[in-house]
This record gives sequence, structure tokens and C-alpha cells, in this order.
Amino acid sequence: MEEWRRCSIGSFGLVVTGATPRTGDEESWGQGIPFITPSEIGYSLREPTPGRRLSLQGQKNMAGKVIPANSVLFVCIGFSTGKVSFVRESVITNQQVNSVIPDPVIVDPLFVYYLLRFYAPRIRQMASGSTTPIVNKAQFQEFEVVVPGRGDQQAIAEVLGVLDDKIALNEQIRETSLSLASAHYEAVSTGGEPELIGDLAVLFDGPHATPKKTETGPWFLSISSLKNGYLDLGESAHLSEEDFPRWTRRVQPEAGDVLFSYETRLGDAALMPPGVRGSLGRRMALLRSKTKSVSGALLLHAYLSPAFQEEIKRRTVHGATVDRLPLKEMPGWRIPLPAQGERERLSARLEALHATVTQTANENRTLADLRDTLLPQLLSGKLRVKDAVRAVEEVV
Repeated sequence: MEEWRRCSIGSFGLVVTGATPRTGDEESWGQGIPFITPSEIGYSLREPTPGRRLSLQGQKNMAGKVIPANSVLFVCIGFSTGKVSFVRESVITNQQVNSVIPDPVIVDPLFVYYLLRFYAPRIRQMASGSTTPIVNKAQFQEFEVVVPGRGDQQAIAEVLGVLDDKIALNEQIRETSLSLASAHYEAVSTGGEPELIGDLAVLFDGPHATPKKTETGPWFLSISSLKNGYLDLGESAHLSEEDFPRWTRRVQPEAGDVLFSYETRLGDAALMPPGVRGSLGRRMALLRSKTKSVSGALLLHAYLSPAFQEEIKRRTVHGATVDRLPLKEMPGWRIPLPAQGERERLSARLEALHATVTQTANENRTLADLRDTLLPQLLSGKLRVKDAVRAVEEVV
């Protein structure tokens, strides 16, 4: 094994802090370079999906802030501090992100991604500020890490990359399945007068407070986990077994329930998957179907349909601080559904596609657990790469 050495993050690459273009300047926005914020940076190797892109003029205005391909993004401000992403195309980030542009002669760029994932908890501990925790640029680039030689860096990045590549493939399968489910629903015409939600489902509200979060235990679901039909547990937290009965006193989500947000993130919803124990989070409610002819998957896609999304916009109560849905009125809203003869056939198709979503999500949790187990062992030198390769071959 090559010699390991101690060095600062800034010693193996250029560190750049992002900036935000003038949001009101419409000529800055177009179809060009991606603009990345912390909300678009996830927990896997898959590249962030930009909410907006800059125009050529916008890119020109941000001269000196373009982050080239094969760089690593690290969120340094706010409660997302420590999120890390690897980009394979040029991007621009906002000021909440420090980017490392690695010198490929000194260090393997993909290894830097895994290195920062490993050290993220310790870097996060340096954050200061009572309301908004911040790790400033100087702290970040002077933070000391221990790295192996160039050959070992590449080997570590390759073995961990196999797991993340499989995770990314499963994510693509999931998104394809969800897109197909939406297409199937939209292809079937709705029949007759839209029906009252209260005739189709029971509505339950979630808690109005937040429990003490724990490292393990049942899930305390977050509205950030609602991803256009998919429940992303990576965006949720845990609560203790002792607290769980209290937070599920009103209702415990069951497989097939339609989870949705009634404040902020309005219109977003997801299907509760089987095998998950959790409680509703703040600003979250659920719909539970009353009849077998209207499956949870069918109700979900009715909720996500363009027609009902327009109903949500029409019914939204615009407050001084936050927009919300009036839950007490919701059972009296009408929602379009396919004709009676189509419901069972469509439900079967939708449930099969959502079963694929659940299968890939479960597999990804196994892959991510293995990656997160191997990462500290490899980066501390406690595990040899060839032993990690054998462990990866057993699951991929």
C-alpha cells in the first residue's frame, strides 16, 4: 500500500465559493449551464438536477464562478451543510456551496468526492452561527484530511463507484417507472363527474410538532421526502421507539396511503411503500382509500394529475408567511377518476410499476448501507481494497 499523508483540502485543488445571479434579471436565465443550489444536491453519486439554467449572458455575468466538470460540490451553509455532489459537466452554484476543483495530477477527482463524504460530519462540526450554521471558505480549505497515494485513491473510488453506479441505475429505473405510471393514468379518460374525495378516502392530519430525532428507529417522515410519487427516505429522519406511539396516536401510515404536503411544497405527494414504519411529519397529511376499486396508486396519480393540480392551485389559501391547503374542506373537493370499468385494470398496471419503485428503493438502501460501511473502513486504511471488492461482488 502506498504511503498515506496528511494535507489540507485546499492543497489538492482550487476552492471556489458560489454566488447567486440577479434572480429578477430574466436575460440571465435560459437553457445553458446548470445553476445548482443545496436543495438539488442529494445523497448519492448521481449528479444534481438543476431547477434552473443560466443563459449565455447569465454565464458571462458570472465569469470566474463556473465550476468545471469532475469537480466536487460541498454545501457549507444551513442545515444541509455536509451534502456532497460530484459533477460531470460544468455548473454554477449559489453562495451556499464551496466547490473543490481537484488537480488531477495530485488527486483522483472522484476520490475527492468520497473523501469529503467521509469527512463531512467533522467539517459540519466546525459550523458556527446560532440561526444559520456556516463553514466559511477559509475553514473549509484549511481542514486537514488523510489521503493515500494516487493509485490507492483510484482503486477506492472505483470500488465505491460500482455501488453508486448501481444506485444511479436503479434511480433511473424508478423515474422511468413513475413516468410510465403517469402516462398510463393520463392515457385513460376520466369518466363522468369528478367524485368527492370524502366518498373515496379518509383524510388524516399529521402532528404539529417535531420529536427528538435519533440515529435509528422508525421514520419521522418529512415533506422533503415527497418526490412526485416517490417517498425518498433519505430526506427523512428517525425517532425513537419510545416516542413512536405518541407520534402515531392519530394515525400510523400504511402501505398504499397517499402522503401529501398541505403547507409549502403544495401539490407534491407520494405513495407509502410496504415495509416502512413511520409517522407523518409536520405539514403532512394522508389519504387512505375506502374501497378496493380505488387503489392507493390510482388515488395518488389522480392527485398528481394536471386536473387536480389545478384544483389545488385554485383552493390554496395564501397566507402572510406560508401557503396552505384547508384540510377541513378537502373531503368536499372533487377529484377526477377513470370510469368504473377502467379502474381495476389501471390500478393493476399502476401497482406493478410502483412495486418496481419499491424494489429498486429497497435495493438502493442495501447498496447505500454497504457503501457507507465500506467508506470509513477504506479511508481509514482498516480495509484493503481487494477485500472491499469481494464484498461488493456479493451484492452487485
